Amino acid sequence: MHSTDDWITTPLTGDLLRGALDLERTEHGLLPHRLPAAARAQNTDGQLAMAESQPSGVRLVLRTRATALELDTLPTKRVYVGAPPRPEGVYELLVDGRPAGRGTVAGGSTLTIDMTTGTTEVEQGAAGTLRFADLPEGGKDIEIWLPHNETTELVALRTNAPVEPVPDHGRRVWLHHGSSISHGSDAAGPTTTWPALAATLGGVELVNLGLAGSALLDPFTARAMRDTPADLISVKIGINVVNADVMRLRAFGPAVHGFLDTIRDGHPTAPLLVVSPILCPVHEDTPGPLAPDFSRVADGRMSWVATGDPAERASGKLTLNVIRDELARIVAQRFADDPNLYHLDGRDLYGEADAAELPLPDGLHPDAATHRRIGERFARLAFADQGAFSG
Repeated sequence: MHSTDDWITTPLTGDLLRGALDLERTEHGLLPHRLPAAARAQNTDGQLAMAESQPSGVRLVLRTRATALELDTLPTKRVYVGAPPRPEGVYELLVDGRPAGRGTVAGGSTLTIDMTTGTTEVEQGAAGTLRFADLPEGGKDIEIWLPHNETTELVALRTNAPVEPVPDHGRRVWLHHGSSISHGSDAAGPTTTWPALAATLGGVELVNLGLAGSALLDPFTARAMRDTPADLISVKIGINVVNADVMRLRAFGPAVHGFLDTIRDGHPTAPLLVVSPILCPVHEDTPGPLAPDFSRVADGRMSWVATGDPAERASGKLTLNVIRDELARIVAQRFADDPNLYHLDGRDLYGEADAAELPLPDGLHPDAATHRRIGERFARLAFADQGAFSG
């Protein structure tokens, strides 16, 4: 055991963090953001504000000889009125790239969300401590992946030996944007969201802009991607546009073109992969909006239902099949002038056979096993020979 006299407190600074686009100094410590301040200033939606502050793909990265480490954080837990309790956010430890521990932080603040009224309430709480002991002797690289779905303010870092930043290893940076599926939904932990798994298999550094409920072709998100250094870029578009019922086909096509144009302003020749939606039976041919179904809450389950009328497709309402066709058309059209633009049908990541074997538990979000399948398939299709990111 180590006494408190052994601890060295290291200031939490940007050179110890990867995967965040901005760091906000709060009264408690350091809050990682996945959208920059300029983008956040143009947003008035509470769902997006919550999603971008949840640090999916954000990790502390440091080099040390320490054998014990403590990290004080102030998490914000979510409670949905009428829905089953959510699991605690998971922190995952890697030592020299290998899994070495998992933990949670008790306490924290509580955000209560009523999906039927759209109201929220925050109850402030206290910070807690994550502790990892018995780490290997000698110099090593440490990564602590923060909970992908739990807003986390970093308060203090203590170790029993000095800490320094890990130098850049020269790996390519992959910048990805998508919905809650890319954010991590019901993955088992932050290193096993499908983008994190694919990044590990592809040997790249991940910047994950998967934003739950918020992949809506927002111009400020496109500008954030334009301004973020990256070697490889992907955008997974469709499910949120349908389930939020935010636009019709007439607006969707130009919005996709504009989003891609903005990314290309900052990354004119980087491989850019457009990924259409994975299979989601409730929305294949039925438009949104999506609504929660509380009929099985007593069994500890909640699901989602599409409330649109399939006949409305004739007037331009969007479904996943409509969006897949439109994305394929747009990429084919642009390819003549943009040979580094690629397309991937999301059903190649999760299709009908997968849905029969691994159905989406709530009708919308992949579970842990499905995240692993999607991540492995994406790595094979994108990073392997002839893939968009194989170069």
